[in-house]
Amino acid sequence: MAILHIAKLGNPVLRKPADPVDPEAIKKPVFQQLIDDLFETMLENEGIGLAAPQVSRSEQLVVTGCKGEGGFPETVLINPKILFYGPHQVEMWEGCLSVDGLRGKVTRPSMVRVQGLDRHGTLQDFEATGLYAVCIQHELDHLIGKIFLDRMTDMSTLTQLEEFEAYWKQEAAPVI
Repeated sequence: MAILHIAKLGNPVLRKPADPVDPEAIKKPVFQQLIDDLFETMLENEGIGLAAPQVSRSEQLVVTGCKGEGGFPETVLINPKILFYGPHQVEMWEGCLSVDGLRGKVTRPSMVRVQGLDRHGTLQDFEATGLYAVCIQHELDHLIGKIFLDRMTDMSTLTQLEEFEAYWKQEAAPVI
């Protein structure tokens, strides 16, 4: 496995819609290695989600996972789509491994129904709530060329990491 270089804000790959993954490619060792490398890169950088465009791969692939209280299972989503957004909204602090040193509050639906292929090419169809739902929405945004800053409706919550740690961290969940 390898730690991959994370594309940072300003890299055009982050603003480009990602290409669908050919289902025939999923079982190939090179693609399976990419999945493993995404997980390793995410964990090494203390993230809870990572999309292929964030490592300069314009492919519809995301990985997520968050251990501990309020966490959620490791998940691989290939060619994912959100089929349904729940009616209730939740406001959470978000950060991004591609946007160094910033946090901001984003309001998103607190429940989503998601469909996509897993790492074996098997169709998954499930509902996610809370932090899991927010993480999935954040990562799927990367597949359409969006970042969390685009979803912020109140830029007054945009905070440098040092100030976030000093003043706001106690009310925040893990960084997406």
